[in-house]
Amino acid sequence: MPTRPADPAQVLAQLDDIVGPATMAMAGPRFFGFVIGGSLPVTVASNWLATAWDQNAGLAAATPGVSRLEEIALRWLKEIFGLPATTQGAFVTGATMANFTALAAARHGVLAQAGWSVEADGLFGAPPITVIVGEEVHPTLLKSLGLLGLGRRRITRVPVDTHGRMRADRLPRIAGPTILCAQAGNVNTGAFDPLRELCAAAQEAGAWCHVDGAFGLWARASKPLAALAEGIELADSWATDAHKWLNVPYDSGLAFVREPGILPASMAISAEYLPQGDGARNPSDFTPELSRRARGVDVWAALASLGREGLAEMFERNCRGAKRFAAGLAAAGYEILNDVVLNQVLVSFGDAALTERIVQAIQVDGTCWCGRTVWQGHTAMRISVCSWATTDEDVEASLTAILRVAATARGRRA
Repeated sequence: MPTRPADPAQVLAQLDDIVGPATMAMAGPRFFGFVIGGSLPVTVASNWLATAWDQNAGLAAATPGVSRLEEIALRWLKEIFGLPATTQGAFVTGATMANFTALAAARHGVLAQAGWSVEADGLFGAPPITVIVGEEVHPTLLKSLGLLGLGRRRITRVPVDTHGRMRADRLPRIAGPTILCAQAGNVNTGAFDPLRELCAAAQEAGAWCHVDGAFGLWARASKPLAALAEGIELADSWATDAHKWLNVPYDSGLAFVREPGILPASMAISAEYLPQGDGARNPSDFTPELSRRARGVDVWAALASLGREGLAEMFERNCRGAKRFAAGLAAAGYEILNDVVLNQVLVSFGDAALTERIVQAIQVDGTCWCGRTVWQGHTAMRISVCSWATTDEDVEASLTAILRVAATARGRRA
């Protein structure tokens, strides 16, 4: 720790010199390693502006401008996703906290139905909650369950099909306070659980249905893709992440709850020193945080600049790129492990050792960056196409590089 102050310009130069060379080009058009997208230029600039405003966007009376922007952005998102008009939403840090927030509302809802106030009386002595998930549930949802005191291991897992979709015909009998967690967009395959069937089963049993739609929920913005999420509007809560496929800067998760009042009942905060305003919506009453940055500014800027047509074009172009990767790799004799319905491609180049060697070689080559995964017993290269900057030309250049590197690796082994 330095003893004396330093010139801010020198501090910034030092940051750039030391950290710059060690950064990954995640915002680039050929980064396919994770479902994280890049940042649209307008959202980078809006993020700078929001940072310069330096608003603690928790209370409408103190920060009316950014609080109002958040309301507008949430209303637009409800329209895009086709969620019920009663739905209330909240901006949080990412998909993990979006699941946490929505599941906290679910916990409140199912226990209130059983006559128990979890916020007042905690979980000691509370009626037990059954949590049902698919076998390929995302680990961040399990983390959220652990944070909420619902446990990561005491869940009921439902088998999935060969695409990673939960099998509705294998649901256990639902009785008592129950939260059924469905998935829109499997992190490996992009597949969607049978949402209409799962929501209907939950409704019939009086259970809560939550949808983890970290990136898959955005399919609702495109007419050709929306059918994948048929029935999603029947759920009770939803989680997604704007930094993934909307391509805004990090720290922009979203939680939605159908029934009004449940989200603030599980999240609201009050104190004499906090201005309550004149009935305006306080963002902090819907999230785990009191101190929070103005996340709605970036989302509003992205939606305002792209419009419905721009959103649909971006998502459809990414999905077209994924299908092109799959077709080109399959034509070369490599095995595509998943049904490419969205923006995810899993490819095996042979045995696990060879596939891992090719993934490493691609990362060293530098034309593009793809990751490794293991899915249903198969080691694979995972290609996630989700950047606003990825063009058809980027896909072709990356495909050519992958085929070249794979041919070289196979030749060396032979």
